[in-house]
Amino acid sequence: MRKNTVLKSSLIIVVGLLSFLTSGSDADAFSEQVIQKGATGDDVVELQSRLQYVGYYNGNIDGVFGWGTYWAVRNYQYEYGIDIDGLVGENMKAKLVETTNFDKQFVTNALNEGRSVTHYGGTSLDKQKGNQSNNGASGNGSSEQAGSDDGEPIIEKAQNVPSGYSSNDIQLMAQAVYGEARGEPYEGQVAVAAVIVNRLNSPTFPDTVAGVIYEERAFTAVADGQINLGADESSRNAVLDALNGQDPSNNALYYFNPDTATSGWIWTRPQIKRIGKHIFCY
Repeated sequence: MRKNTVLKSSLIIVVGLLSFLTSGSDADAFSEQVIQKGATGDDVVELQSRLQYVGYYNGNIDGVFGWGTYWAVRNYQYEYGIDIDGLVGENMKAKLVETTNFDKQFVTNALNEGRSVTHYGGTSLDKQKGNQSNNGASGNGSSEQAGSDDGEPIIEKAQNVPSGYSSNDIQLMAQAVYGEARGEPYEGQVAVAAVIVNRLNSPTFPDTVAGVIYEERAFTAVADGQINLGADESSRNAVLDALNGQDPSNNALYYFNPDTATSGWIWTRPQIKRIGKHIFCY
């Protein structure tokens, strides 16, 4: 009897030790479902929090897998050598758990209090990857402090036009994207729009939308008149995504079609990646 009692006590101690060891961030890790665009709920909250912790997502943590989350996922996949498909499966979940922390209690409390969490984690907003706009939040790089502002969470960040841009700016950018990238995958359209935004943020280019787009020999669509063809919903959405911080070009300032490019100079630019028919470069 004494031997059995000792054995049971040992098992209890082992179980208790295992519970203690798994009580950290891994215990709050994702469910087994593949998370994809359109998903909602706790898995998406955790996904957004972990992506924001390492600076790949700069939108609100609201549990809604919209375009902002989608592009953050793709950027993370690109950087960590995971298949770039926008789907969060077993491999990406494991890498997120390995590379991030998740304070479930903090995020849950903020959401329960009706606060929209706009910064969480170890990377300040001005250093977050793909952040091209001022989202009205800041952080000091500590996971213990997370900025938040009052009001309802933003469901689709890409539907918001950042301050400082007029309806004419949006229309002109959309026409440029349509003229330059219609028929390209949506990622490529966002990348073209992001190049325009990156030039606006660069001291070596004009500081107005019209100045950037109509700069001499800057865009083929201006030279051949295709900018006057108008714009469609896809090109406008691509502009809004780019203005809200999405940049699949990875901070490119130039792009070109290798099948039609006539400039020898463009081939001298350091290349970043290819999306559809365009090569993006610095």
